[in-house]
Amino acid sequence: MKATAAVLRQATGPYLIEDVVLDPPGPGELLVRVVSAGMCHSDMLPRQGDPLAPPPIITGHEGAGVVEAVGAGVERVSVGDHVVLSFDSCGECANCRRGLPPYCDTFLGRNMLGRRVDGSTCAYDSQNEQIAARWFGQSSFATHCIATERNAVVVDPALPLEKLGPLGCGMLTGAGTVLVGMNITAGSSVVVFGAGAVGLAAVMAAKVVGADPIIAVDLHESRLALASELGATHVLDGTADRLARSIRSLTGGGAHFSIDTTGNVTVAARAISVLRQTGHCGLVGLQHEPFVLDPAALLGRTASGIIEGGADPQVLIPRLIELWQEGRFPFDRLIETFPLAEINTAEKASLSGAVVKPVMLPGGIV
Repeated sequence: MKATAAVLRQATGPYLIEDVVLDPPGPGELLVRVVSAGMCHSDMLPRQGDPLAPPPIITGHEGAGVVEAVGAGVERVSVGDHVVLSFDSCGECANCRRGLPPYCDTFLGRNMLGRRVDGSTCAYDSQNEQIAARWFGQSSFATHCIATERNAVVVDPALPLEKLGPLGCGMLTGAGTVLVGMNITAGSSVVVFGAGAVGLAAVMAAKVVGADPIIAVDLHESRLALASELGATHVLDGTADRLARSIRSLTGGGAHFSIDTTGNVTVAARAISVLRQTGHCGLVGLQHEPFVLDPAALLGRTASGIIEGGADPQVLIPRLIELWQEGRFPFDRLIETFPLAEINTAEKASLSGAVVKPVMLPGGIV
């Protein structure tokens, strides 16, 4: 199968638009024509030093598209189905059987290495050289990708696929942290550190459950303004003097819940520090340096690392679509679309904060 993809050849280099060849879908796999693919900060991980998934690689893990072929053993998904692609999981380990696929025993191997669990790939360049193409079980920065039955959520074909890609990870993570991972309830105080796509999804979900107050903290005025429009009752500049004191004042002594989406260890420590006794901090951002805490910081408080919102995509993605249709989860307000050929421009816009959620439209390259 011939396809066109954005290939990252070097960790410090640009994406290159290349023709590639995909193997037919194997057992449990699907061939998906990609209509949209959101860009997430996790897509920058192969640019880190000594990455788990070194280039050459096709990234992209918030795909939405149409199934064009299925492999042996696929029963739940059919050719012609419209799907949103999320992370992969085995479906067999204890956590998967408990409805906790983000904590699958094989999550790392299935999602973070860019290859199948057995180390194989499904994509080749014009010289017949291998390209890693199973990033989060999909590698959707391409016109077509090979996904799995497990990470494909079938949706109503009347829905606009060009908008749905981000539900597969960023929106799932932010909203899932509130709705599932932390099970935040009405009247609880919530502080969200970082008003990017994940943070704003958390703000919207907090509004859905009736949390109050909902405080968003960020460095960008434009994102704080958007947070106010989407449900935050208060917004605070992350560089403000006495930030922690302001949060404690707004929450009557400390927040019931805080969420760090930045991965910055200083910010994460602050997110814990603004909790009241019995408060819970959800660490959603991936820390890239040692996270050292004074043991006293956790006295009477809880901090937990949350993967993919702790949510099952097969359950939460349909729920988020319903909330969007009701006007209660307007995630599409965060989206700016780009043709796949402009992926490097989209990446720069994401890193600078100019665009909250870039979405690639692979059909735009032809």
